[in-house]
Amino acid sequence: MASVPVYNFAAGPGTMPREVLQQAREELLGWRHSGMSVMEMPFTGGEFQAIQQQAQQDLRELLGMPSDYRILFLQGGASAQFALLPMNLLPHDGRADYLDTGYWSRKAMAEGSRYARIRIAASGATHDYRCIPSQAEWELDPEAGYCHITSNETADGLEYHWLPDTGSVPLVADMTSDFLSRPIAIERFGVIYAGAQKNIGPTGLTIVIVRDDMLHSARPETPSVFNYCVQAESEGRYNTPLTYAIYLAGLMFRWLKRQGGLSAMALRNRCKSERLYEAIDTSQLYVCRSRKEDRSLMNVCFDLTDASLTAEFVAQAQRRGLLHLQGHPARGGVRASLYNAMPEQGVDALIDFMGEFASRHAGQPAASCLSHPR
Repeated sequence: MASVPVYNFAAGPGTMPREVLQQAREELLGWRHSGMSVMEMPFTGGEFQAIQQQAQQDLRELLGMPSDYRILFLQGGASAQFALLPMNLLPHDGRADYLDTGYWSRKAMAEGSRYARIRIAASGATHDYRCIPSQAEWELDPEAGYCHITSNETADGLEYHWLPDTGSVPLVADMTSDFLSRPIAIERFGVIYAGAQKNIGPTGLTIVIVRDDMLHSARPETPSVFNYCVQAESEGRYNTPLTYAIYLAGLMFRWLKRQGGLSAMALRNRCKSERLYEAIDTSQLYVCRSRKEDRSLMNVCFDLTDASLTAEFVAQAQRRGLLHLQGHPARGGVRASLYNAMPEQGVDALIDFMGEFASRHAGQPAASCLSHPR
């Protein structure tokens, strides 16, 4: 009997392209002709330095990065950056603006407030976190050291599809869950940071992109391994970097280039999410609470109109090879994460299952009757 295809809709760590995993498997015991696994290489040696430099070069090309930005491959996840941002960018009495758009921006504010005076410039709580506050609602501090946004809220299913204007105040963004899913105007940002475990690679690695003029403000007590300037000046080798994670990220960067780059990924990601949102919006059993213009392309969050069916929906989906569809514990419901490596076939399989489930429980027509536009 043929096995059921498996599609991983987890919010993180997310699915990775099969060809990237296959290449990593082929090179696991010996990278090229070195006789060593990447995991065994000294990080100061020529082999690993070549891997690291190629990864940085490919990332620069993907982003169209100006020369006055530095790429740092750091440890600790994006959550560590919640504290490290004020330590690197603000004096002890410094203050910063934060936009409260959901679960992860609140986490960033809570941790950042331990090290700086954090001010909420606008809050999605006013709209029950169903949308991102329009810029007309923002009250920005022109003297703030930076303005922080979370570009995609994985738990709430919201995403910025526009760039805010913060004037002379540097814009800082946690892009963990939508980094490399679309082109970005990187010159509009002072700092971008992203955990790798969504669109880049394995958990643990954090990419921090810093504009040169923001490298020299770290407080004296900032740990050297987390000091942006120290890491930039040592080319990311002040301490032992996450060698294997950087190698895998490099494989992902080359995979993205083979797919046509970030513009091609943006078109593909929008197509996937629009098909799934159409299935939700045309059903009587499923509902998405987020405002349409703010809906995330990466994390499609929705509910069943009969909430008592949610556990059954998730369990039956798992038996169909559709894994990790449960919503974030803080929100509940259903969440389908459609990161770069999620194939269109996985989205189609989910839409078909949703239609069949609705047909059984709400008299809805099967989703196979819905169009799957290409």
